[in-house]
Amino acid sequence: MKSKEICLILDNIRSRENVGAIFRTADAAGVTKIYLCGITPCPPHEKISKTALGAEEYIPWEYHKQTWRLLKKIKKDKAKIVALELTKESINIFKFKPEFPLALVVGSEVDGLSSKTLEYCSNKIAIPMYGKKESLNVSVAAGVALYTILEAGDR
Repeated sequence: MKSKEICLILDNIRSRENVGAIFRTADAAGVTKIYLCGITPCPPHEKISKTALGAEEYIPWEYHKQTWRLLKKIKKDKAKIVALELTKESINIFKFKPEFPLALVVGSEVDGLSSKTLEYCSNKIAIPMYGKKESLNVSVAAGVALYTILEAGDR
């Protein structure tokens, strides 16, 4: 097991282009596995391939219908489960001190993560917003989070 092992859990992501972009960024960040859950589209698909540029062919991935069941299993495997979601309990991602192995959960572009999914998460982290919009595109947010977590793991 790598010292900074991270897997990524995509919960009900609608856009195939976002899924492809996340595969590509996950490859660059050294993510060990991607779990596609709920309505998240799975490879192979032309729109996923277009933005993933082939990363979907060599990053291991699995599909799970129910995110909470996957999280229950991951928790038993002793990985820290971290939600990227703005909640009352969320801490600023730039102050987060990660523990590995880590599972990062990102959610639906519209609805975010469900309360049931959040119950299984050890931590909730959020990217601060300084403009008028209250969120980033999910693929951009996943990239910011992955690299911030990896950097924090070096401190």
